[in-house]
Amino acid sequence: MIILQEKETKEIIQLYSMAIKELKHRGVIRTNNVVGELGEYLAIELYNNTPGLPNLSPAPVGTENIDAISRKGDRYSIKSTSSNTTSVFYGLEEPGSNIPDNQKFEYVIVCKFDDNYELQTVLEMDWNTFLKNKRWHSRMHAWNLLLTKKVCQQCKIVYKKEK
Repeated sequence: MIILQEKETKEIIQLYSMAIKELKHRGVIRTNNVVGELGEYLAIELYNNTPGLPNLSPAPVGTENIDAISRKGDRYSIKSTSSNTTSVFYGLEEPGSNIPDNQKFEYVIVCKFDDNYELQTVLEMDWNTFLKNKRWHSRMHAWNLLLTKKVCQQCKIVYKKEK
């Protein structure tokens, strides 16, 4: 067991770098966005190993708006968070626009982690539920989701960690 408190900062950074490289080698992550990639990996694993859920394949790195595709062609945007707010969704119309949003995906999967990066909950919502609940993030000029009780009640609970 490595005791991080006994390590120099430089050594901890080196361990982090080694962990990133090993996670890439194992196919768990593909970029340096560790939390996002971890959520994508775990969501795809969960869907592929749960009867009744569609099998998903990762979208190619750099694909806009989506992170996974089902065998039926449904597009999934996967968001990971350790808070109650997701990262942003780009490519949609700004508030007040009269132009309808072009559908970017069929489903959003939200992976919620605790402070130790243990998966707590996986939620799924369809495009219409997303449109109804998206919130404008003015600084980012994009939309996100605030995972209120009301929003979560509109989602399918795909996974919930047992207490």
